[in-house]
Amino acid sequence: MKLFYAPGACSIGIHLILEEIGVPFELELVNLREGAQYKEPYTNLNPKSRVPALLRDDGSLLTEFPAIAYWLANRYPGAKLWPAELEAQARALEMMDYGIATVHMQGFSRMFAPRKYTPSEADEEKVKKRGLEIFQTGLDLLSKALGGKDYAVGPYSVADAVLFYLELWATNFKVELPANLAQHFARIKARQAAQRVLAKEGLA
Repeated sequence: MKLFYAPGACSIGIHLILEEIGVPFELELVNLREGAQYKEPYTNLNPKSRVPALLRDDGSLLTEFPAIAYWLANRYPGAKLWPAELEAQARALEMMDYGIATVHMQGFSRMFAPRKYTPSEADEEKVKKRGLEIFQTGLDLLSKALGGKDYAVGPYSVADAVLFYLELWATNFKVELPANLAQHFARIKARQAAQRVLAKEGLA
């Protein structure tokens, strides 16, 4: 398998899942800063022009974080990264969907790339401010959902990989993490898989 990634991007969550599973895989950098995602040869492989993307051993490409996470967890059940109980499965999907579709795509994306959300440069600061509001509200809700649990839905699962990359972004952008998420972030970073990921992506 080969994971197409960018250091510190949301693909770091899939990288974490792969390290937890422990199967052989390759990393291939997509230089987002230089716009490689919009150029050949990457667009020939993934016309969505985003990471993560997973090239599987049969030559097929899988895209979109939830789909990749779900496939990996169920393809390698020995790692126990997909909850066994129906309620926990539903809660994992709930947390992943909200984390990705709202906190990431609606909140952080406005903070990171405001120009995508307004044709007027004069409005970019307003866009950033609104993004920060969405991001902080999302973190608060995710923290409440986490409660006093060590991990997102009880046992460690792919949902924790979503929390991990959001927590990393918050830390990098100096956004204060709510207490439950701060403790969760420290707990994930202490795992050997996370330490390998951060080292390989130059973020240790």
